[in-house]
Amino acid sequence: MKLHPQLIEKKGKKEFVVLPYDEFMTLEEIMHDYEDLKDLRAAKEKSKNQVAIPIDKVIKKLGL
Repeated sequence: MKLHPQLIEKKGKKEFVVLPYDEFMTLEEIMHDYEDLKDLRAAKEKSKNQVAIPIDKVIKKLGL
Protein backbone atom coordinates (compact mmCIF):
# COMPACT_ATOMS: atom_id res chain seq x y z
CA MET A 1 0.00 0.00 0.00
CA LYS A 2 1.37 3.38 -0.97
CA LEU A 3 0.83 6.13 1.60
CA HIS A 4 0.61 9.82 0.86
CA PRO A 5 1.31 11.47 4.23
CA GLN A 6 1.52 15.19 4.79
CA LEU A 7 3.78 16.12 7.69
CA ILE A 8 2.99 19.05 9.93
CA GLU A 9 5.81 20.52 11.93
CA LYS A 10 5.69 22.39 15.21
CA LYS A 11 8.74 24.43 16.20
CA GLY A 12 10.74 22.73 13.46
CA LYS A 13 9.92 19.18 14.65
CA LYS A 14 7.62 16.71 12.95
CA GLU A 15 4.50 16.76 15.10
CA PHE A 16 1.52 15.41 13.09
CA VAL A 17 0.74 13.37 10.00
CA VAL A 18 -2.30 13.88 7.80
CA LEU A 19 -3.39 11.02 5.54
CA PRO A 20 -6.06 10.78 2.89
CA TYR A 21 -9.20 9.30 4.46
CA ASP A 22 -9.13 6.07 2.39
CA GLU A 23 -5.53 5.40 3.43
CA PHE A 24 -6.39 6.04 7.07
CA MET A 25 -9.34 3.63 6.90
CA THR A 26 -7.16 0.95 5.29
CA LEU A 27 -4.53 1.35 8.03
CA GLU A 28 -7.22 1.22 10.70
CA GLU A 29 -8.56 -2.04 9.24
CA ILE A 30 -5.05 -3.52 9.15
CA MET A 31 -4.52 -2.57 12.81
CA HIS A 32 -7.86 -4.11 13.83
CA ASP A 33 -6.98 -7.32 11.96
CA TYR A 34 -3.60 -7.41 13.71
CA GLU A 35 -5.25 -6.95 17.13
CA ASP A 36 -7.74 -9.73 16.30
CA LEU A 37 -4.86 -12.02 15.33
CA LYS A 38 -3.04 -11.27 18.59
CA ASP A 39 -6.23 -12.00 20.56
CA LEU A 40 -6.76 -15.26 18.67
CA ARG A 41 -3.20 -16.40 19.33
CA ALA A 42 -3.53 -15.53 23.03
CA ALA A 43 -6.83 -17.43 23.28
CA LYS A 44 -5.32 -20.47 21.55
CA GLU A 45 -2.36 -20.41 23.92
CA LYS A 46 -4.64 -20.05 26.96
CA SER A 47 -6.83 -22.97 25.88
CA LYS A 48 -3.94 -25.22 24.86
CA ASN A 49 -4.38 -27.63 27.80
CA GLN A 50 -8.17 -27.46 28.05
CA VAL A 51 -10.39 -30.34 27.07
CA ALA A 52 -12.79 -29.66 24.21
CA ILE A 53 -16.33 -31.00 24.20
CA PRO A 54 -17.77 -31.94 20.80
CA ILE A 55 -20.72 -29.78 19.76
CA ASP A 56 -23.04 -32.78 19.37
CA LYS A 57 -22.50 -33.68 23.04
CA VAL A 58 -23.20 -30.10 24.12
CA ILE A 59 -26.42 -30.04 22.08
CA LYS A 60 -27.53 -33.35 23.55
CA LYS A 61 -26.70 -32.27 27.10
CA LEU A 62 -28.63 -29.01 26.67
CA GLY A 63 -31.56 -30.86 25.09
CA LEU A 64 -31.48 -28.81 21.92
